[in-house]
Amino acid sequence: MVPFYWLLVFLPVVLLFVEKEWKTGLLYVAIYIGSYFGQVALQHELNPAESVLALMLYILTKILPTAILARYIVKTTKVSEFLAAMKRLHITDKLTIPISVIFRFFPTVVEESAAINDAMRMRGIEMGAGKATEAVEYRMVPLMASCSIIGEELSAAAMTRGLDIGKKRSCIWNIRFGVFDWLIMLVCFSCYVWWGIGRFFI
Repeated sequence: MVPFYWLLVFLPVVLLFVEKEWKTGLLYVAIYIGSYFGQVALQHELNPAESVLALMLYILTKILPTAILARYIVKTTKVSEFLAAMKRLHITDKLTIPISVIFRFFPTVVEESAAINDAMRMRGIEMGAGKATEAVEYRMVPLMASCSIIGEELSAAAMTRGLDIGKKRSCIWNIRFGVFDWLIMLVCFSCYVWWGIGRFFI
């Protein structure tokens, strides 16, 4: 079962490498391996601080693969493609529309945060140097206000495109499974079958 576990863990890295996201993929590998062996090193009688660190590393190793896969999906999937694919799968609009809004929300928030950081640096407001409180205030308050505005604008854009009318919509995208898609599904299915055999029959 161990080889299949590592195969599933590093499958998002393979997907990132396919998209030539070398830096992000290698950073993910370094963080995950460091967290994993950090847990191995903490398998002894722990004091309170070590217990907190072990818990944080455990949570990181469980969440990180999903976070990397989410990054890959958001980076490589257009909202219109996603909606067309979900329609082909007969997924209800009550689920697909909120997810489609999220597709645009987080990248927009990241861009807005970078713009706010640049503006603060131009004004000489940096983290540390006795200005930590001001730095947090000057960054978080504009970012929270921007998040509220971004959410309203994305919702208005969704309604303008007619996503909430409940009628069949046309789409120019030709959505279908390719060889690479079937290969990934086969790998994942094989891993879960092997996991089930090991869990219930061995």
